[in-house]
Amino acid sequence: MTEREVLTWERFGVATRELATMVAEDGFRPDLILAIARGGLFAAGALGYDLEVKNLHVMNVEFYTGVDKRLDMPVMLPPVPNAVDLTSKRVLVADDVADTGATLKLVRDFCAEHVLEVRCAVVYEKPRSSVQCEYVWHRTDRWIDFPWSSQPPVVPRD
Repeated sequence: MTEREVLTWERFGVATRELATMVAEDGFRPDLILAIARGGLFAAGALGYDLEVKNLHVMNVEFYTGVDKRLDMPVMLPPVPNAVDLTSKRVLVADDVADTGATLKLVRDFCAEHVLEVRCAVVYEKPRSSVQCEYVWHRTDRWIDFPWSSQPPVVPRD
């Protein structure tokens, strides 16, 4: 079995606080935080509180279909953010992991045509990522067990 990186809720709190500190110490003041759903929702919410940014947006991107299983390429799912909402803004894209980097590249490229500046913050970045994020809490080549996805789903009984 492959050795895994295990992130607890407590360590996640430390991670996002340290990411926010990196952003602040870098002098970057985002006008809005763009979460990549679903894993990026947690990071974006925490960063929003830590950086006092109330303007949060979400992009749904499907890429992973299971443990280490993914589509050929990431796909944006509706609703796609309105470009007018992003125009001339400093945007911080938040996600849980930059694995291959394909999802972040799709979102960053979408934003780049409209925004004043776009930067990326992730909890984890893998060495193979095609996107080098400006703010990274930890680098690993392991599979990551996140606290929000390590348990099986809770489903209604028939």
